[in-house]
Amino acid sequence: MTLPSILFGLLLAALYGAAFHLWRGGSLGRLLLYIVLSLLGFLAGHLAGAALGWNFASVGPLHAGMATLGSAVFLFVGHWLSLVEVHRQ
Repeated sequence: MTLPSILFGLLLAALYGAAFHLWRGGSLGRLLLYIVLSLLGFLAGHLAGAALGWNFASVGPLHAGMATLGSAVFLFVGHWLSLVEVHRQ
């Protein structure tokens, strides 16, 4: 991976997290949660695409298609898990 592809991946992942926050709303804490989830999902998707050899929508050495799918999965599952309320007694 080259430095420009790493920076482009970080930018894409942060934009996905910010766009998800714009869509779902929430506080500053939620924005940080969505950006972190997006970064983790983007990395996991990229690594899965590299390991499996899938070149779906690749941009240079970056497996952007698989990384985008990974980011979306992490964002939706993370949002769903964050909706659970803890009942304390």
